[in-house]
Amino acid sequence: MTITDDAASPPLDEVSLAASSPRYMEKAIKAAFALCAALSVAITTAIVLALLFPTISFFSHVSIIEFFTETSWRPAFATPSFGVMPIVVGTLTVVFWALLIGIPIGLLAAIYLAEYAPTGVRRVVKPVLEVLEGIPTVAIGMFGLLFMRPFLEDLMPFLQWQAFSVGVAGIMVGIMIVPLITSVSDDAMRSVPAGLREGAYGLGANKMQVSLRVIFPGAISGIIAAIVLATSRAIGETMVVLIVAGQTPLLGFTFTGSVQTMTAFIGSTATGDISTGSIVYEAIFAVGALLFVMTLAMNMFAIRMVSRFREVYD
Repeated sequence: MTITDDAASPPLDEVSLAASSPRYMEKAIKAAFALCAALSVAITTAIVLALLFPTISFFSHVSIIEFFTETSWRPAFATPSFGVMPIVVGTLTVVFWALLIGIPIGLLAAIYLAEYAPTGVRRVVKPVLEVLEGIPTVAIGMFGLLFMRPFLEDLMPFLQWQAFSVGVAGIMVGIMIVPLITSVSDDAMRSVPAGLREGAYGLGANKMQVSLRVIFPGAISGIIAAIVLATSRAIGETMVVLIVAGQTPLLGFTFTGSVQTMTAFIGSTATGDISTGSIVYEAIFAVGALLFVMTLAMNMFAIRMVSRFREVYD
């Protein structure tokens, strides 16, 4: 005689529901991911369009040849001139001084954290670096204007210092990007397989040789990514350069003089008393579009370089 225990067997509907629940959850997650991706594309497209139409209107009044070849930038003067090169050069000057400070310090700090620092030191330094990334830029700008510039003037009195200095702005931006370079480069160096280290030590290499000839080349793609991120951060910085570098759009390379960057022009003009639809208003979008193209080109170049030098480990 066969006895069936109906109480021990779940109903067929419950079994089907339990089997279909993971599929519904997976579909919901995929839909959420697709929505986020579409939203990112939509936002980027909206930004491009918001820059594009005022820029087209701007170039209907100003020759594109004049925009790129004229050496004077005075959009708000009674006799305006719209040569963008002075503020482009000002931006590149700040980036040059920032990278000159940030790259060596950031990479040396990353090598120390990845290869030399004791565990206790690393546990303290890594969170401190993350905290430093969150310092308000206005505070860094005021520190540069009120303390760093007077200090450098006392240290190098033989230079002809102005009230605002692009070099000091570059130093402060360089200090800002050190945590970014250090953190990303450190992660890249620590991702290099331990077998490469052990093999190099087995061949008689010392720690310095392993760090510079094995770990650094092995992490070069991540290091390039760190430098590109830092460069983008330096190009887009507004508050520090607005406070420390001044607003003098001069064409030339300097350390002690005042310049105006592209972001400083956008920030100062957009918050000023200008009428919507005026040519000065449209110039904001033209400069923003140029800044967007510069950053996009740099990122595309960086992606190509990273893919070229990427090391793939099994």
